[in-house]
Amino acid sequence: MTISRHAPFMALFIILGILAGAPLIAVLSYTFIEDGNLSFDAMQSALQNNSILQTMRNSLMLGGYVIVATTCIALPLAIIRTKTFLVRSNWLDIVFIIPFMTPPYIGSMGWILFMQRNGYYEQIFGAQAPFTFFSVAGMVFIMSLHLFPFLYLMLKNALLRINGSFQDATLIYGGNPILNWIRVVLPLLVSSYVMAALLVFIKTLAEFGTPATFGKRIGYNVFTTEIHNYLSHWPINISAATSLSMILLSVCMVIWYIQNIISRKYTYGIHSGKSASSAQTKDSLIIRFFSIGYIIMITGLSIGIPYFSIIVTSLLNVRGEPMGLSNLSLIHYSELFTIGSSGFKALMNSINFALIASTIAALIGFAAALYIKDAQRKPQQLLDFTGLLSNIIPGIVFVVGLILFWNAAWLPATIYNTNWMPIVTYIVLFLPYSVQYTKSALTQLDPSIHHSNAVFAQNYGLILVKVWLPLLGQGILAGWMMTFIISMRELVGSLLILPPSVETSATFIFSQFEQGDVSKGMAMAVITVLLTIICIILIELLQRRAIRPNR
Repeated sequence: MTISRHAPFMALFIILGILAGAPLIAVLSYTFIEDGNLSFDAMQSALQNNSILQTMRNSLMLGGYVIVATTCIALPLAIIRTKTFLVRSNWLDIVFIIPFMTPPYIGSMGWILFMQRNGYYEQIFGAQAPFTFFSVAGMVFIMSLHLFPFLYLMLKNALLRINGSFQDATLIYGGNPILNWIRVVLPLLVSSYVMAALLVFIKTLAEFGTPATFGKRIGYNVFTTEIHNYLSHWPINISAATSLSMILLSVCMVIWYIQNIISRKYTYGIHSGKSASSAQTKDSLIIRFFSIGYIIMITGLSIGIPYFSIIVTSLLNVRGEPMGLSNLSLIHYSELFTIGSSGFKALMNSINFALIASTIAALIGFAAALYIKDAQRKPQQLLDFTGLLSNIIPGIVFVVGLILFWNAAWLPATIYNTNWMPIVTYIVLFLPYSVQYTKSALTQLDPSIHHSNAVFAQNYGLILVKVWLPLLGQGILAGWMMTFIISMRELVGSLLILPPSVETSATFIFSQFEQGDVSKGMAMAVITVLLTIICIILIELLQRRAIRPNR
């Protein structure tokens, strides 16, 4: 009886342990165990390596710079969306999230094509860029345009939670409105801002695409690119790769721990029946002009310029010649959809790998969410934490661990150098999306459903099919689509674990850009982005449909 009661937990924990726990244990073992004994030689050697120390400084400084830049972009946007006439323009949130859902290496390539010598800036304005774009400042600028939506959404939601009566009171008792806003509203934003800023810092440290494309041009190495170099360039240095992975893992875990402390101790709740926003006032012409102009500027920089560069490049018949109708064609798209071509094979590989990975992840996420529920018991909390590990830990650390684990000598069989390796990698990296979307759908259901199932259940398998699948279908599908689109565009794992002579759309784009056949790579990028945008719209529609019946 006890065994059957705990069987679902044990089965799920073993699956998640193999997927998420084993790779991390492999990294720890390779770093700290030598000839069966505990050893810190590898880590000590890494910390004495000037190159690795410089990489650490570069990464930490980059994270700090990106926090400052994303704040400068996101805070005004959040204020505009919550305190001006644009408060009801919810469609803007979909627009703002497009840069975040655009693969960062694609956005970076778009900016490189626009700002490089003889790039589109020179062709349009007839002169070189008025500042040095290819610098650390340019890299911070590109990464901030990718990450600002994350900080924006956090700040916007925090501002919406702040009771309007606070601001009304400051107006009643006089004083400068700007100073009152700084004294009353900003302190209430601090906890949400710090949590979001720390997550932006982690995402900056874990980012590979922009450092691998833009950072490579300016010689700015960070954690992820150095780990990739140690594993992909001869002589391969696994010891240095695992040591650097452990340093990156340690930094991210410390930040995650600090973020958890802040979320538990320094968040606030407002208990009032009054509106969450202050009384609607008529915005002045200056505020309206500034709000619209600022939004146009940010969307132009984050979406307009990179997408313009990508689309135009994908249509150019001959690169190097001026833009014009005579030099535009769809030849690169036709090559991608020619059966048997390298581009077509790469696209089909991406679709197939993503389909299988997202389906398996959806099934595991469905089972895990049903067991975790509200995570009140210790086994539920443990399973929830294990399922979220890949959201906390940088993807490249997991990739290193997967390589080490599936190459272990004691394994009777291995999936390494087979098509199952990228599929398992995608499942490990993106399983949290399936778990969280299904859990979100589950929390919207009345608890009485659980109780009635427990009372009247005759066949649990029948209940899964007839009760839970229909009720949680939208959440499962949303998680499936999110896993699918991110798997389609995943780069760092694909570069390191794909079998020989196998490419995906991401590695195809990266290799074509590196080898100089940029137009064909940008054509693939356009297809990838279109699939991403379509899935984003579908997920948004599913979420609105799920919310509507509850109103």
